[in-house]
Amino acid sequence: MIKVNTPLDDRAILGLQAGDEVLISGVVYTARDKAHERFIETLEKGDILPFNLEGQVLFYAGPAPAKSGAIIGSIGPTTSYRMDSFTPTLLACGVKGMIGKGSRSEEVRKAIRKNKSVYFVATGGTAALLSQHVVKAKVIAYEDLGPEAVYELELKDFPVIVAIDYRGKDFYVESLKVYSQEKNNF
Repeated sequence: MIKVNTPLDDRAILGLQAGDEVLISGVVYTARDKAHERFIETLEKGDILPFNLEGQVLFYAGPAPAKSGAIIGSIGPTTSYRMDSFTPTLLACGVKGMIGKGSRSEEVRKAIRKNKSVYFVATGGTAALLSQHVVKAKVIAYEDLGPEAVYELELKDFPVIVAIDYRGKDFYVESLKVYSQEKNNF
């Protein structure tokens, strides 16, 4: 397991390869479809975003409401390709990492290479377990979006896998190649 802390810098990203198992600690920001739309609208107007994007990690998630005494409710990754149209712009503005699930478009892979960024995947269906790695949570923007509001989360050893590294190497693509070779050997 590789441990990384946020915000991410080039040194941390250059040490990661597709397929690496990583534990993330530090601050990340949740953002789903509607929040991404607002980010882009804000940038197009020339206004300031609710937080500085430089070196940040966006977690494609909308947490469930917290039960009494809990920091946060269940929180798991949402399907990442829904953010693909927004991602190249946000990477160009300084975002260094994303956490989600599923594969990404070629345009996003190119933007990851161009901006020396990284795409992590978290295991879907484990939202209750993942919430145990959240040590602080607060809404910082777009409260009117409910669970799609932007949360600032502090994570401790949040488990992810590098799906696309800064070279553009894609764990999904590489895994399919290995599977196909093994399948042909039977």
